Amino acid sequence: MAKQHSAEQEDHGIDLAPMLDFTINLLIFFIITTSFIKEPGIEVFKPNASTAEERPKGNLLIAIRENGDIWLDRQSIDLREVRNVIERLHIERPDDSVVIIADRASRAGVVAKVMDEVRAGGIKDVAIAADTAAGG
Repeated sequence: MAKQHSAEQEDHGIDLAPMLDFTINLLIFFIITTSFIKEPGIEVFKPNASTAEERPKGNLLIAIRENGDIWLDRQSIDLREVRNVIERLHIERPDDSVVIIADRASRAGVVAKVMDEVRAGGIKDVAIAADTAAGG
């Protein structure tokens, strides 16, 4: 004889679907609300400026080391490549801005050339980073 299942004999296990839905929603919430910190890829000692102003961080960070090395997106690039890279990134994201983080011992000529290449690449919103602290 075949057994017939009645409502009383059914297994009443825990339904995991609501818990999985909650976990996925929580994961999506954290992904959306997480602020991603952008770094140029190297440590740079910024110069101090008493008139430095706080402003929203730029989307693209370009670091210039004291020896003239240029870093963008954790990769060392040559000065001749800056314009091409900026043009490509500007096409992908036209609202980007650039912050140049130059080491306090870097040469002003290199900073000016990088700034010129960024502007020639199509991004006009360029700033130079500085610390507001009095000592350094």
